[in-house]
Amino acid sequence: MAPHHPSGRPSRTTAVAVTVAALFAGAAFGLAPAATAAPARATAAAPASGSSLTFHDIPGSGEITLKGNVFTPAGAKTGDKYPLVVFPTSWGLPQIEYLAQAQKLADSGYTVVSYTSRGFWLSGGSIEVAGPPDIADVSAVIDWALANTPADPARIGMGGVSYGAGISLLAAGHDKRIKAVVAMSGWADLIRSIYSGRTQHLQAAALLGAAGQITGRPSAELDRILKEFLGSDLAKEQDMIDWGRKRSPAAYVDQINRNGAALMLGNAWGDSLFPPNQYADFFGRLTGPKRLEFRPGDHATAEATGLLGLPNDVWTDAHRWFDHYLKGADNGIDKEQPVQLKSRTDGSYEGYPSWQAVGPAKEDLALSGTKKITANVDSGADGGVIFLSSLLDQFAKLPPMASIPLLPRSFAAVWQSGAYGEDRRIRGTAKLHTTLTSTKESGTLVAYLYDVGPLGLGKLVSNAPYTFHGQTPGRPFPVDLELSSTSYDVPAGHRLALVVDTVDPLYIEHNPLGAQLTFSSPASDPSHLTVPLREK
Repeated sequence: MAPHHPSGRPSRTTAVAVTVAALFAGAAFGLAPAATAAPARATAAAPASGSSLTFHDIPGSGEITLKGNVFTPAGAKTGDKYPLVVFPTSWGLPQIEYLAQAQKLADSGYTVVSYTSRGFWLSGGSIEVAGPPDIADVSAVIDWALANTPADPARIGMGGVSYGAGISLLAAGHDKRIKAVVAMSGWADLIRSIYSGRTQHLQAAALLGAAGQITGRPSAELDRILKEFLGSDLAKEQDMIDWGRKRSPAAYVDQINRNGAALMLGNAWGDSLFPPNQYADFFGRLTGPKRLEFRPGDHATAEATGLLGLPNDVWTDAHRWFDHYLKGADNGIDKEQPVQLKSRTDGSYEGYPSWQAVGPAKEDLALSGTKKITANVDSGADGGVIFLSSLLDQFAKLPPMASIPLLPRSFAAVWQSGAYGEDRRIRGTAKLHTTLTSTKESGTLVAYLYDVGPLGLGKLVSNAPYTFHGQTPGRPFPVDLELSSTSYDVPAGHRLALVVDTVDPLYIEHNPLGAQLTFSSPASDPSHLTVPLREK
């Protein structure tokens, strides 16, 4: 924890060094990557630093104390008012997380307040997972900032990475004073994030639970929910869903729209905690000023270098967003296409007027014939390892791979397209529709989309799990599944392959011993995979 400095100001070098230490501490828990992001777009040189940093005990809600810090612009005098930006910390990280970016904002004329989220490190209370006490904390911090800093009550913004992003979006639906939000690597729907396809995301939930135990004090409610979640207690499923909905910005979208804050959302294609689909759907429901950015990488990797004070696309756009909506700067960000996508393949940016405009062309891969597989055996197709696999894809273009011809057909159903004569530029969300018959009433399947080269080596394009319960053994039923959204170019001469098996280390599977799954394609309801493509 950083020492208490009532009025001292560290140099920019010190601020960056402390932030580096915080990030490496987070990386030890798997929360913040100690890796560099892709080269950023050009940015203007920052002015010389003159802002001041002070550390404070800030009253939170429920009579707890939050550990925080304040950057104040240079030369601030009594009566001066500056736009305010509030940063709640990420899961497991202390208040020094945002020092580098907070100082840059203060140097350009903002008052910036960062604080350690309740339940973590030296802040009071227990970990509520963005519950009502966390949202009340935001309003309490704003109240304190207006009373104790040169903050302008008419120009208030929120921002954060991961946990801080989720809290910021929720706060925008509960506090009308918030005019702009930048939510990086956050979530809109907590259930769709870690329980998509009615399947527990094992590695993600276990990682978050372990990090909470190490860096903070989980509430009794969190301990109970996590135990029920990892224990696959179906009797408590609705309780878990209700708990997650209360913590999902998507549940408050009408309030967010009424309050009218300008929202910028950013995420990574391979986010292991909060997949992009749920962010994109939430974005589509927003009616106010909005922006959506997707880039290659995993959870918080796109923002990592910015937290170290280095040039970074995400943070450059975050500053532009705040400048326009809190300062009224005519910097053009409001005139750009609101959806900005960076390709996993060549790193280029593409702009779209809406998420619906992404991948307007559709191509169906027919899933003909009948294929039967035995459950409980990992075929060799899988989604990789949390964080590591997407980082390799981000920096080395090496996603998880599998030899498609060598996958055992007893444990993996495989369909392939013909070799393409020209590139296929996949943009958006591929969707699977099939008919399934199981020998058991419960089961889990995982679908993988591969880019297959001439030698049969498949590079993972996307994947998603699906779990069913209460089905009548031997009776066919339809399955509709969205794969994780992506931006990926399949080269000419390659083909697409859909692989379905029943075991993946990323997820908890629900296949009874000896279960068999049969995939069919009735003439009245053909099975197919719909792939969204960018138009030429």
